[in-house]
Amino acid sequence: MSIRIAPSILSANFANLSEDIRKVEDAGAHLLHVDVMDGHFVPNITIGPPVVKSLNKATKLPLDVHLMISDPDQYIAAFVDAGASILTVHAEATVHLDRTLNLIRSMNVLAGVSINPATPLSVVEHVLGLADLLLIMSVNPGFGGQKFIGYALDKIRQARQMIDNRNLRCVIEVDGGIDLETLPGVVRAGAQVVVAGSAIFGDPDPARKIKEMLDIAAPLSYHSNFV
Repeated sequence: MSIRIAPSILSANFANLSEDIRKVEDAGAHLLHVDVMDGHFVPNITIGPPVVKSLNKATKLPLDVHLMISDPDQYIAAFVDAGASILTVHAEATVHLDRTLNLIRSMNVLAGVSINPATPLSVVEHVLGLADLLLIMSVNPGFGGQKFIGYALDKIRQARQMIDNRNLRCVIEVDGGIDLETLPGVVRAGAQVVVAGSAIFGDPDPARKIKEMLDIAAPLSYHSNFV
């Protein structure tokens, strides 16, 4: 299986979301990345469960819901009920990460854990066996259109080695500053799912951009089984 592309609706046209979603779905996107921000954990506010519920009705793609919020435990059930296929929480946002990941898994959705650029992998090392997905942020979360942070590549490589050495099923996803220029390095480092917002929805032809990304990534991809 080749690289998975997850367009981030943070950069889509919110006045015409269904049309933008249709374009990327038809172009071969594998997931729809949904950034949930609370204005507290990150300096921005986006959407909540009602919008996720509407998105679930508008697409056949799995919803990759990224909770950039404080105290995520109290909202997990609401986002699962809204239709999340993957629910990712930040290690920095919860005191009891083991408990939080087990809570997500108990609701029969895939559980993800994310870390910010300055957060070391050691923070999540002992819970990777509980996670279906490790989301490595390659920008500081909160806003789209930021520049890729170069040292994220070392973290991706280290995570790839850590997961492979332990024969874990955890998939590596990378989010932040992914475009045609940064994509090859991210894939070579070991990413299996890449999130792209501005690079896709900022292009006059989002479908063409997805196809270009897939063409670039395919021969470099680290193969895995995932949704």
